[in-house]
Amino acid sequence: MKPVRVGVIGIGNMGWHHARVLRLLRDAELVGVADPDTARGQLAVDQFGCRWFPSYEAMLPEVEAVCIAVPTLLHHRVGMACLQAGLHVLIEKPIAASQEEAAELIGAADAAGRLLQVGHIERFNPAFRELVKVVANEEVVVLEARRHSPNPDRANDVSVVLDLMIHDIDLVLELAAAPVVRLAAAGGRSAEGPIDYVNATLGFANGVVASLTASKMAHRKIRSLSAHCRGSLVETDFLNRSLQIHRRSNLSFSADHGELLYRNDGFIEEVSTSPVDPLVAELEHFLQCVRGEEQPAVDGPQATRALLLADLIEQCVEQPTLCMTLDNPI
Repeated sequence: MKPVRVGVIGIGNMGWHHARVLRLLRDAELVGVADPDTARGQLAVDQFGCRWFPSYEAMLPEVEAVCIAVPTLLHHRVGMACLQAGLHVLIEKPIAASQEEAAELIGAADAAGRLLQVGHIERFNPAFRELVKVVANEEVVVLEARRHSPNPDRANDVSVVLDLMIHDIDLVLELAAAPVVRLAAAGGRSAEGPIDYVNATLGFANGVVASLTASKMAHRKIRSLSAHCRGSLVETDFLNRSLQIHRRSNLSFSADHGELLYRNDGFIEEVSTSPVDPLVAELEHFLQCVRGEEQPAVDGPQATRALLLADLIEQCVEQPTLCMTLDNPI
């Protein structure tokens, strides 16, 4: 089969990595990149051997599919243009800046009969994929996610909820596998601008509770998710792509003349994970979806559910006395 002709719109940090990976994939032909930055565009031409388009509109007739990595506030405008041009679209998270914009993107994809996939990349982290397998055989009670960054200037057009926490909102929705019925959150700003630290609690219809913390005030980068289960604690580190299972054991000990010499309260299992780069896995999955071989791991409606919860969390932060029992579970 011929490689899928793909373009990348927006070659900031994330878009650059999209172009880098697409250039290496056998099933993709990186036709070009679109960005108004001339110097950045020329650097991409030199680095990837593709074409540079100063406007994304000029690139659309040349490709079958696009990866959109522009600021969140531009997702709707750029995504609509691509879908209306009949292209398959992978758009970086969050799907859009509002529920209304997300709904219009989903409607445009349906009308065009084209793929709309949203780049919740942690779904493709090998550690998360192993976590899903482990908790399938466990009774989850509490999910605890932490996502901290020491880079306050990163993606400062949106709050830390839309920039960082939305990853973990998507992950806990997948793990809990039930509607959210209660929600509370607190947070604030370290300076003028968007919210940059938040703690949120989600209550699910099946009794699972999720605690999520996101911050741009941290002194080191943290990406972790723990599943507290009836019979185990499963700790996942997304940065190191590692997974540990802490289990209780039958208590045993030995003693000599009344002095405790040995005690065994539990043991730890180290779970091996794949070395595959999550972005490589995500883009390979996107190409397979374009070919009709798979269904998107995160489609428009799924991404919109995460966006709705992110919006509600922001409302709780802005109104400190607000704690929501949802009449219509999400």
